[in-house]
Amino acid sequence: MRLLSTACAALGALALIVALPTSASAADGHFLYRYTGLDGSPRVGVLTDPRSYECLTLPEVGDPASSSPAHSPLNHTSEYATVFTGPHCDGASYVLDPNGGQASERLKLRSVRFR
Repeated sequence: MRLLSTACAALGALALIVALPTSASAADGHFLYRYTGLDGSPRVGVLTDPRSYECLTLPEVGDPASSSPAHSPLNHTSEYATVFTGPHCDGASYVLDPNGGQASERLKLRSVRFR
């Protein structure tokens, strides 16, 4: 009887571990965006296999006091990308579809979250 109880408890624990989401999940693929460099030249930023469910402030444009926002996002990841006009996922938002969702130069962004 004890062996059966122990086996059931072990199977239950294993099922719980498998069912819990992991914090290490990532959106497979690349997320691209355009921005203006400090020297005024156009640049392209890339996030490769970005973390899921976390707000990612784009490093090149995270400070509104010292940079223009990024624009023209292109989502070549496996997950939906919600882009935000402000850093830290603040401000207005827009959702880009996975596997090729994109927006024009008119869409300005400073942060993104994948889900």
